[in-house]
Amino acid sequence: MKSAILFIYIFLNSIFVYTQNSTGQVITEVIHSKALEHQVEDSPDRKVSIYLPPGYDMAITRYPVIYYLHGFMSHSDINDQMKKILDTAILMKKIKPFIFVIPDEFTTYEGSFYSNSSLTGNWIDFTAKELVDYIDQHYKTLANKESRGLGGHSMGGYGTIRIGMMYPDVFGTMYALSPGLLALVKEFSPESDSYKELSKIKTHEELNKTYYPKVIVAVARAWSPNPDHPPFYCDLPFTYHGDSLITNQRILDLWNRNLPTKMVDQYADNLKKYNGIKLDWGRNDFPRFHLQCMMLSQQMEKIGIEHYAEEYIGNHTNKLWTIDGRVLNDFLPFFNDHLKF
Repeated sequence: MKSAILFIYIFLNSIFVYTQNSTGQVITEVIHSKALEHQVEDSPDRKVSIYLPPGYDMAITRYPVIYYLHGFMSHSDINDQMKKILDTAILMKKIKPFIFVIPDEFTTYEGSFYSNSSLTGNWIDFTAKELVDYIDQHYKTLANKESRGLGGHSMGGYGTIRIGMMYPDVFGTMYALSPGLLALVKEFSPESDSYKELSKIKTHEELNKTYYPKVIVAVARAWSPNPDHPPFYCDLPFTYHGDSLITNQRILDLWNRNLPTKMVDQYADNLKKYNGIKLDWGRNDFPRFHLQCMMLSQQMEKIGIEHYAEEYIGNHTNKLWTIDGRVLNDFLPFFNDHLKF
């Protein structure tokens, strides 16, 4: 009788241990950023979601890290969704175990655009320096560029390419999912109605009821801040006097310095240091994504930057964190193939 009870105990305990070790865990930390201390509207204390693979606590091994940058109007709070997809990817052997990090770079105006700004804070420095240093110091990472990946969606795809261009000695592989604002085309071109709509908006409350004008203000606060220009404290490349479009060439030049399609030549040598680069976009996404992704891909191709560029059947959000989506079936396997484990 005692033997039978002992057997049942061991059996149930083994099931419990297997279950515990077959799934990862998500930890939420708060990191204080010195790079963000000078801005006044958003806290320099940033939440960071960290996925640790199954068996992490007992492992003596070290892991590659993928840093994932979220999109505009998105928080890093996708823990349940993230854990499910990452656990599935490991269980299906699409990837080997790794650490996955999502920093919260949401701001009062919905997004930092992963840029350094005298007004909104130095988000590039936070992401590429402080965050990476913190994760390496506190977790079992392989602390080298060959074992670090950088990826993101939409605004986060922009941040991936922008930061990736600047920090090829920090990251070794990058993947941009439907990256935004690679060029001023379609909804963000001067031919659109976006700037005319914005010219009529005078308050934060009015701005919050819009989409494209709100994005433009967030971008302007990142790329062309002006503390003497209320109510949004930034300058725009295109404004209106009545129905007449006015171009401010000085501000447009500032914006062009931040657009990846304008930055490729300058950072070509850096891009050539990567083990793998990929961008994709949905065929049924907003028209600007197909156009600007093709522009960037063609420019990189012309100057010999090896990369992958792919159009898939989907829109801006329906093929991301799902079982049939890009993260599980394309994004993660790409890093698995190009990162050093």
